Formats: sequence, C-alpha cells, structure tokens
Amino acid sequence: MRNVNVNYAAAGSRYGSGQPRISSLIQNVARHTHTEESALNRRTFLYDSALGIAAVAFPGTRQALAIPLPAAPGHLATPTADQLAWQQMEFGMFVHIAPNTWQNREYDDLSTPLSEINPDIDTDNWAQCAVNLGARYVVFVAKHAGGFCWWQTKTTPYSVSHIPWENGHGDVLRNLRKSCDKYGLKLGVYVSPRDGYHGASTGGVCKTPEKQKAYDAIYREQLTEVLSRYGTMVEIWFDGSIVVPVADILARYAPHAAIFQGPEATIRWVGNEDGFAPYPCWDAIPQAEASTGVATSSFSTPHGNVWMPIEADVSIRRPDWFWSTTNLKDLMTLDQLLEVYYRSIGRGVQLLLNVPPATTGHMDPHDFARAKEFGDEIRRRFGKSVGEVSGSGRTVTLHFPHPQRVDHVILQEDCRFGQRVESYHVEGLSDGKWSTLATGSSIGFKRIQPLTPATVHALRLVVASALESPHLLRFAAYNTHAAPPAGWDAHSQIWAPTPAGHWNGTTFHIDLTHQITRATQYLVHFVPQEGKVAALRDVQLLLNGAPEPKLVQHIPNSPASLLIDITGIGLKIELQGSVEGAAKGTVLLQQE
Repeated sequence: MRNVNVNYAAAGSRYGSGQPRISSLIQNVARHTHTEESALNRRTFLYDSALGIAAVAFPGTRQALAIPLPAAPGHLATPTADQLAWQQMEFGMFVHIAPNTWQNREYDDLSTPLSEINPDIDTDNWAQCAVNLGARYVVFVAKHAGGFCWWQTKTTPYSVSHIPWENGHGDVLRNLRKSCDKYGLKLGVYVSPRDGYHGASTGGVCKTPEKQKAYDAIYREQLTEVLSRYGTMVEIWFDGSIVVPVADILARYAPHAAIFQGPEATIRWVGNEDGFAPYPCWDAIPQAEASTGVATSSFSTPHGNVWMPIEADVSIRRPDWFWSTTNLKDLMTLDQLLEVYYRSIGRGVQLLLNVPPATTGHMDPHDFARAKEFGDEIRRRFGKSVGEVSGSGRTVTLHFPHPQRVDHVILQEDCRFGQRVESYHVEGLSDGKWSTLATGSSIGFKRIQPLTPATVHALRLVVASALESPHLLRFAAYNTHAAPPAGWDAHSQIWAPTPAGHWNGTTFHIDLTHQITRATQYLVHFVPQEGKVAALRDVQLLLNGAPEPKLVQHIPNSPASLLIDITGIGLKIELQGSVEGAAKGTVLLQQE
C-alpha cells in the first residue's frame, strides 16, 4: 500500500475537526463488524442493509401501493396525496418499550424471565403525553429486535400473552388504538424484521434457506395480525429494511401508510439519531437512491425525480431509545428540544420524538413533564401568528394594519407543485425603507426562519432563485419575544452512509456522479462480503475522465478506506482501482 500523508491540519481548517472527525467516520462505517449488541443502533442496521438485504416484492403487487413514481424528464418531483397527508401531520411521538427496558439495555439479550415483566400499562397516559407534546400521531414499537410482541399473537410464545399483566390477556396495541382514538391521534407501528428470539438478523435475514422460509411465514403472519386487527396505520417501520416479502400485505391492509425503509419505502430516514436535518433540505431524490430502501437525506437534490420526504427521529433521553434506571441524566433540556424542533420541523422534515415508558408502564414523570414544557413553549411561540398571507411568484408581501414587532416567520411552499425555492430573503418595511431581516435557501414543506427583530409596516419575501415559479402556501409572521435556540442554523452531521456500488473481482469502477451533490469531503469505505480488504491499489479519482491524484488520499491504518475531496459539482465523477484481498463487497459513501 502506498503511504500517502493526509494533511489533517488542512482538513481540520476546511472541514472543522481534522483527524478526530476522520477517525470517527472510519469507526462508524466499520463498526458493523465489531459492534456489540448493547451498542447497536439504526446506523448499524443501514450498514447491514447495504450488504445486500434488499427485499424483492411479490410480482404484481407493487402497483397496488401508493409508491411515488419518478417525475417525467424536465419536470419536478411531486408528492402523492398520501405523502402530502403524512407531511401535514408534521410531528409524531415514538414509543419504545421491550424486555430490555427491564434489563437497562438498549437491545434485548433474552435474559429476563417473562414472569418478571408485569407493568401497569396505561396507554391513556402515553396518548396524553403525545397531545401535550403537540404530536399528531404515535408510532409504537410493537416488536423490537429481540422479537417480543406486545399484541396477542399465535406466532410466538415470546409475547404479551405470556406475562402476568392482565393474566396474559393484555394487548397493548388494542389499548393504544383506543387511546389514540380517544385523544384524536393517528397510530403507526414498528414491527421489527430482526428477531433475536427466532434467530433472524437485520432485515429478517436467516442463516439457511430453510430457516428463512420458516421465518418468512412467521413474520408475514405477525404483520398481517397487526395490520388487519388494529385499524388504519399511518406509518409502518421496517427498521433496517426487510427481506421478507410483504408488499402484498401492505397493499391489502395499509395501501395509504407511509412506509419507512424496505423495497416499498415512501419516506426516508434523515440519517442520524440526533433529530437534526440538513439545510438546505430537499424532498426530491434520484430514483436510484429511492429504490435502495435505505435512502437518507444525504443525497437529496432539487433535481431528484422521486419525492421521498424525510423523518428525523430522536429520543427525549438522547441517545438512548429505552428507559433505564441510569439515563435520566440524558433527558434533554427545553433548549435542546427547541433546537431539535428548529432543525427538523423548521427545516421541512417530519419529527418523531421518542418518549419511552418506564417499567411501570407509564411515562416517567420527568419525561412527561419535560414533554409538556416543550409542547407549551412551541404553542406559545407559534400558536398564533400576527399576520399571514399566501401567493405566487417571486415576491409575496404581507401588510400589517399598524406597526408590528416581528422576530420569526414561517414559510411553506405548496408542495403539490414540487419544491421550487432555492434561495430567498425576507425584508421589512420601516420608515418607508425596505431592509433585509433574514436570508435562506430552501423552503419546501416548512421553514421556520428567525428574523432580526424589528417593528415594521410590512414584510416581503423575495425569492432570488427558483427552479420554477414559486407557489407559497403560507407566509406567516410571529412576535415570539424569544430568540431562536443557539444552534438553530448549525450544520447537521448525517452519519448514515449510502451504498455507492459494488466490486466483484480484483478491480472496481464506480460512477459517483449522481450520489455526490455537494462540494465537500467524502469517506469511501470498502466493505467485504467475506474476508478482509488488504489494500486498495492504483486508485484514481476521475473528473470528466481526467485523473485528479491530489483529490484522493489513502487513510493511514485503514486499508479499506479512502478520502476524496470534491471541489465542484456538475462533473462526471468516477473512482477506479484494484482491491487486494476480498473478492467482492459493497462500497459505501459517507458525506462529511
């Protein structure tokens, strides 16, 4: 392997953190081969998904679902009616509880006797928490990766029917459906394809064809039970994608649900578990990325031909998804929650905030109180505007009947026509003169834009750049008497890699043109199907066919990884070379 010195000081000055950042990227991408069960997270699910667990739908069933179709050439991507209805909910509450709640772990090690799991489940308490938050729907983890099922099922003894609660007759999904109906909430469900009890790994992958066939039957029956018994589901999670064929079940029982990951996906993960979306943020994505089933926000583009909106998920006890006796210290503060709100909903993506019940079956009082405090502050800030208007074209003006103090605006495009605005500024009229109060780039479904506080007679939105003539659904002004959270406009790290290609043999040639959408630094990691990558040799980064040796660097002590610097876009970008060691595998691309 050639020894190429990486200028970490330069990288640090350009990209912000130098060697520690590069090292953490390498560790993140490589961790699927080293991570212990207790530390697994959605990032690991996606690494495993990238290694080839994409499922194949049953023939003839795909068109029965509301799958977003690619836009015609020269036209902007637009949402389906179901996607737009899902986006209009804006805010959901995630609920994680499983046997590992009793183990003080994030993943179930199957060690807890079912006789010791006896919570006093109160789903009205959960629903009230969601209402206090301002959430419009709940996504319940009815089955997590350990395989325990919280509904009455015939498929497994590892379920609620074998715990003391309600003498084995309890059904959390049934109760939660009633509570959601009572409190005016929609219901979604997470049914993990991974199942430790049945020996199925990420995506529902089993070790032998015989075991796969048996598990496919189990999982299909579980999903059918959930979707056929408990009413309409607005969202269904297949965390880490899914190899079990379920398209026919979705088409029959949940044709309008938002599908998170898998071959039938209609929405996508933001790419981190911080609750932060990138900005600018685009709902369009290339069809090739959308079809992977594990797409994230990393490769969004205004020129994508498929509409696939984004969901940002985060836990109120970040980073833990499950309640434990040790993670109260991680309960997010009000300021942290406000930052999440501004950097998710405020950037046009859905927010799914997890509030995990304790072993009591109720929300922890500290979490319940913090959720209400957060919801109350959002309602105080944005519950009522001081004026609003809609309009089309590059200039929309909002007049006030008398001088009005303003410090925020909320902007929304009419996404039925696609996402069009690329840059804008907001001006205020005072003493007969217009002055700029804020600037921004994308708007999309929603943009919360803080302003330089001012007392004005009118506000004016000026669109400086747009893909087509803008249609503004809402231009609303607010006088919150509050500053935005300190990090409201910070850059968001999207740490989920995207499969960029494969190699089979000793050489590779990968076209990265459509996956690189920003001029920045990228980590390229070669993940072998088996064995190890000993070295990457004769590597060339080609821009419009011309080698650029100074823009690609080997990373010391990481023979399977490269750093590439992209200084401009709009060129054909290719990477080629040879692999020593492993004969085949997947190439992952990670944007800094």
